[in-house]
Amino acid sequence: MLPTYHRTAAIEGQRVFYREAGPAGAPVVLLLHGFPSSSHMFRHLIPALACDYHVIAPDHIGYGQSSMPKVDEFEYTFDNLAKVTAGLLDSLDINRFSIYVHDYGAPIGWRLALDPAYEVTAIISQSGNAYMEGFAQPFWEDLFAYATTPSGDTEPGARAKFSAATTRWQYENGALDKSLVSPDNWLHDQTLLDRPGNDEIQLALFRNYPTNIDGYPQLQEYFRTSQVPLLAVWGERDEIFGPDGARAFTRDLPNAEVHLLPAGHFALETHLNTISGYIHGFLGRVL
Repeated sequence: MLPTYHRTAAIEGQRVFYREAGPAGAPVVLLLHGFPSSSHMFRHLIPALACDYHVIAPDHIGYGQSSMPKVDEFEYTFDNLAKVTAGLLDSLDINRFSIYVHDYGAPIGWRLALDPAYEVTAIISQSGNAYMEGFAQPFWEDLFAYATTPSGDTEPGARAKFSAATTRWQYENGALDKSLVSPDNWLHDQTLLDRPGNDEIQLALFRNYPTNIDGYPQLQEYFRTSQVPLLAVWGERDEIFGPDGARAFTRDLPNAEVHLLPAGHFALETHLNTISGYIHGFLGRVL
């Protein structure tokens, strides 16, 4: 097993933490984590891929070990999170790569895919949404209400999404055998969510989330014109981004490979070997 290195880079005045593994000359796979996690979610996938690929997994600003500036010091938008990620890639002299997107990592990855400065050679989506069909209800009702009309009436429903109970639920949601899901996951994430000021960061990103949906038409046009190879490995029991979001890719990418697993939102916790196997087969064919 190849070692994983834990590094930091100064990007846009912020400290960006990232995990790196694999041969320097191998094809690059960029792993983009979702809410409420960090690159910690890829701690087992990284060594599973590093034998054949150069793997980079950053923590987004406000998450994990990266900087967490206050909301009056950094504008928390998905555009800016993508800008920082692009800065990291530029600092590493990487402009050609595959992306693995999960949850919040998807809108960040989509922005990179649409940026002509980069060549995205393949996409792996694990609950990385790109279609309205993917928004599972009732999870999104409170978030859309808050994003549409931020107020004292809608904010409590949004705040509930980063409570300790919801963080644990996100990991156990859909898992057929919950004993396979380590409690270290939600304890790690919740400790970081509970840092003073992090609640305002999460609320700012909730308010900005509709900009991702606004970009769906352009993104779907990119799918149709580029026919970028895409693999969806998705928990069919995910109650945050439902399996219809995975199926929808085939509308614009007829050759997309879609695999629905008996898992939930954090499918890597229960189906690591299956997912890594699909990835090796997929990238081995398309790169």
